[in-house]
Amino acid sequence: MRTIHVIGIGAGDPDQLTLQAVKAMRGTDVFFILDKGEAKADLTGLRRDMLDRHLADRAYRVVEARDPERDRSAGGAAYSPAVGDWRSARADIYERLIADELGEDGTGAFLVWGDPALYDSTLAVLEEVRERGTVAFHHDVVPGISSVSALVARHRTGLNRVGRPVQITTGRRLSEEGLPDGVDDVVVMLDAHQRFRAFVGQDVDIYWGAYIGTPDEILVSGPLAEAAPRIERLRAEARERKGWIMDTYLLRRSPGDR
Repeated sequence: MRTIHVIGIGAGDPDQLTLQAVKAMRGTDVFFILDKGEAKADLTGLRRDMLDRHLADRAYRVVEARDPERDRSAGGAAYSPAVGDWRSARADIYERLIADELGEDGTGAFLVWGDPALYDSTLAVLEEVRERGTVAFHHDVVPGISSVSALVARHRTGLNRVGRPVQITTGRRLSEEGLPDGVDDVVVMLDAHQRFRAFVGQDVDIYWGAYIGTPDEILVSGPLAEAAPRIERLRAEARERKGWIMDTYLLRRSPGDR
């Protein structure tokens, strides 16, 4: 049966590859990469650099396909159906790649940014392909260093404080629900609209990072009221320069400011 490795490759630094990830890569015949267009070509380049570094002495193939466009204007009740449609379009591509590009006893791999278990669609898309029953395969998962772990490491802090919980959420959820009761450390991912601005008037610190682990890395930390304007300016400049941005941040609230 075909085997598929889902390999977490870290937040961008090639040195964040684990030994387990390298071992799985060295046992792979075909690597599947979804191309996100010219603006994000350096993401594909980083993957290829990792392959060149660790597989220089063995033969392998790289097969690229264009990532389907997602309706990012959908909100409210339309959000989940839009995500479902996008995942199904991805499943069509995965299904074709596995069936057409991988022999019945071959091994393929998807190189996933960060950790495949944290806000990534690869596992859900592969499960949809399996449920269709048109192509049989076994798959396993190699965990990776997430952008969340890399963020707090670069800021030399922890995710939580002693005996306290931490929550990981999205920018959209933060905007809808605010900072949760009883949770003073909140990690926010997938925030294209800088929703942290809503909490500038509170006693909150921010630990923010963009392009973490890459040569373009930007880090800002400090009281939110002071750091927010700088983050907005740096974020706008970086997006203009590169055409895209990936950022993550930790909001740390004073326990008395609820």
